[in-house]
Amino acid sequence: MSASVAVYRNIYTEDRFKQAYGSDDSTSGSLRLREKLAGSCRCSRRACLHLLSERVPIFNWLPRYRLKKWILGDTIGGLTVGILHIPQGMAFALLTSVAPIFGLYTSFFPVVLYMFFGTGRHVSTGTFAVVSLMTGSVVEQLVPTPLEMNSSSSEAADFEAQRIGVASAVALLSGIIMLCMFGLQLGFLSTYLSEPIVKAFTSAAAFHVTVSQIQSMLGLRLPRHTGTFSLFKTLASVMENLPHTNMAELLISMVCLAVLVIVKEINMRYRKRLRTPIPVEILTVIIATGVAYAFSLDSSYNIEIVGHIPAGFPKPRMPAVHTFPDIAGDTVAITFVGYAVSVSLAMIYADKHGYSIHPNQELLAHGISNTVSSFFTCFPSSATLATTNILESAGGYTQLSGLFTSLVVLIVLLLIGPLFYFLPKAVLACINVTSLRQMFLQFQDLPELWRISKIDLMVWVVTWLSVVVLNVDIGLAIGVVFSMMTVICRTQRAGCSVLGRASNTEIYRPLENHNKCYEVPGLKILTYNGPIYYGNRSFFRDEMSKLLGLTPEKIRSREKARKALEKRERDATVSTVERGIANTLFSSENEFFKSETSESDVQAVLIDCSSVTFVDVAGARLFAQMCTECQKVGVHVYLANCNESVLKILTSSGLMTYMNPQHIFVTVHDAVMFIQQQKEKPPENTTTVWV
Repeated sequence: MSASVAVYRNIYTEDRFKQAYGSDDSTSGSLRLREKLAGSCRCSRRACLHLLSERVPIFNWLPRYRLKKWILGDTIGGLTVGILHIPQGMAFALLTSVAPIFGLYTSFFPVVLYMFFGTGRHVSTGTFAVVSLMTGSVVEQLVPTPLEMNSSSSEAADFEAQRIGVASAVALLSGIIMLCMFGLQLGFLSTYLSEPIVKAFTSAAAFHVTVSQIQSMLGLRLPRHTGTFSLFKTLASVMENLPHTNMAELLISMVCLAVLVIVKEINMRYRKRLRTPIPVEILTVIIATGVAYAFSLDSSYNIEIVGHIPAGFPKPRMPAVHTFPDIAGDTVAITFVGYAVSVSLAMIYADKHGYSIHPNQELLAHGISNTVSSFFTCFPSSATLATTNILESAGGYTQLSGLFTSLVVLIVLLLIGPLFYFLPKAVLACINVTSLRQMFLQFQDLPELWRISKIDLMVWVVTWLSVVVLNVDIGLAIGVVFSMMTVICRTQRAGCSVLGRASNTEIYRPLENHNKCYEVPGLKILTYNGPIYYGNRSFFRDEMSKLLGLTPEKIRSREKARKALEKRERDATVSTVERGIANTLFSSENEFFKSETSESDVQAVLIDCSSVTFVDVAGARLFAQMCTECQKVGVHVYLANCNESVLKILTSSGLMTYMNPQHIFVTVHDAVMFIQQQKEKPPENTTTVWV
């Protein structure tokens, strides 16, 4: 048996409801502002400690750390990620067009800093393929690879110093941008990179990474192409130089790819049974280094090896700040990509484990990480997909796992780094390619996008094609602009519907989807599902005029008839006063209304504003214009469900000059009941008065 609800109450206009239940906005607003200013200016020990715990979250979560419950998971997760950081850091350094040792530095300093300032418990920071690729494009543009250079000469050392100087400058400028965004509380800007954009962008960037590594896997010494159509230029260059392939490096690449793909697939399929994933990357690096050293592959078969990796900490060095004007545009794109990916990952795992992250604090954390680490010859860093996923699956609980990750990298930096002298670069290229597995798997989202939202699918496809065909930064910009254009187009073409009432209820629904609902006789209830602003005001007016049948010809004919009737009424004014008849204006309008309209014609229009999120000045003036046109044909206008901001703008724009303030109601049903009561009253007792 279905339950029923019966509610008896008065009809509420907005004015009556505010008088009964509203508050004094000016008083409460001034009090709130005064309290907020007083609170922000108050300085106390408690306020300082609260600010410190907000800005340096380690002071918030470390005292509440559950040692017995969390330490094992953080230790295993941190050590596992640290082992992965070693080959991945060196591999992504090749993407950045710098020496592998700088990838190890970038896998250490940002990890330590994020542990202090970050709010994502399961976020692993360090080198990220897409950010490294974009940074590498900047480095190649400013410091291109010379055709011939002796790798053992001082010229090579100067060349590497110039390259890492540019990469560090990108990191420094990126950190400064993030810190400025934090100061302005602009963390919300990451929302402009929607999920389809981020996934399509990273998936397309994975193609750029893969193509850029083909030459290393084939043993070809080719210059790196940048700019538009760089992917196709690289492919053409590789195809042209295929006869010069180093067969030894090709064999190494094929063996490494086979091992990496197979073991990674085992890790993925049996991740629930494996306590920690098999560290295939570091095992591959160790075995390949040993084989290359044992058989002298660099001298016997001319394979390209990593070379000297210095042991110890890097000395602080000033980045190449003089390149700021040249790298500013690219750095903005790198900053937004790195931040968007980092915040997206942090939010995904925060939702999964039931805690919250703070986007603005993430700006501070990554801003400090990039700014400080740039003085230690690091390139831009961000959260990474692969290591974050491994950290969570290995049982990491808090940011303390970053301590164990950094300890592993530190040991390599201080002791083990020089042992990787004979590591073939082809192995690092294979690690780069196989680390993109998750990005390539994002193609699996397309059928779901097609089913849920074809517009989001269009955003995905346009972004992917733009990034692949043109370039990473230009493609990202096109994707963002196209995504925003779809939002604008949807607000410009928001649907306008006629509402009908469900029998014996106060529920009103669109008639096109609910054919058992009925229209209230003589009343047209309209709803518009979007904002009303300068961009869609003409569309809104056309839709409303079509539904109401307000053609210019009809307005002119009805206005002409009204003026003729008013003239007759003026001529008869003296005689009507002598007979003692009052309220002549209303009686004449009522006679005209009855004579010109039938019961089935629209006598009043009610606009449901529940879906109107905002109105600008142009939209408010359109409301006034529509009220005037409706009055000319004898149709009264009513509003319902206006939110506070919409009602304030309509009132401030002078709409009450054209319509009765008592015609604005709290709900659609209040307005319908009022209109029906007015219709049932005799003319002499009616209270409908136009001002």
